[in-house]
Amino acid sequence: MEIKEIKNGSELTIMITGRLDTRTAPELESRLGDKLNDVEKLIFDISGLEYISSAGLRVLLAAYQTMEDRGEMIVRGASMEIMDIFKLTGFADIFNLE
Repeated sequence: MEIKEIKNGSELTIMITGRLDTRTAPELESRLGDKLNDVEKLIFDISGLEYISSAGLRVLLAAYQTMEDRGEMIVRGASMEIMDIFKLTGFADIFNLE
């Protein structure tokens, strides 16, 4: 998995490529850490994401819960396979998907 970050004022874009699974989810969780403290808009660009497991979904959900009171979170660029996982798990109804 590769993670790139772009900060623009109170907006943070996190680009994830590869696999977000049990092995890699802790890295994303650690990278987010305190970075969300001054963020009002969080964008996950997952256009390069090949696979997401329940561990990856948990990290996205935790970020969503953090952002609920601070602003908004957008998940952008989900492939058909990832979108199917979001639909099956009900995350498609929770996340703001673009």
